[in-house]
Amino acid sequence: MDSKGENSAAPLRSPEIAKAVALRYAGPNQKAPVVVAKGAGANAEEIIRIAKKHGIPIQDNPVLVGLLAGIKVEREIPPALYDLVARVISAFYRVENGLLQKKKEEKSNP
Repeated sequence: MDSKGENSAAPLRSPEIAKAVALRYAGPNQKAPVVVAKGAGANAEEIIRIAKKHGIPIQDNPVLVGLLAGIKVEREIPPALYDLVARVISAFYRVENGLLQKKKEEKSNP
């Protein structure tokens, strides 16, 4: 979920080869993250462009992208990848929470 409580996709990309995979995770009410988009070349760059436009964090992780690229769009990730993907999602939430805390501090200390 993003800071507005909405579902968001978290793209991962491989810097060596233009590949990207976008995941959606709605939190505890969803069993596992779902692959919502994937692509190579121009398609990968479009996934990244859209993510940046919407302020969705991006992580460079060619190994994980390679593993996720084999999953069909709109399918949940397999249990074997839960731990790896959970670490990525956890990192995104920590960054997002840190940014929210910083904004709150800036508002209270003008």
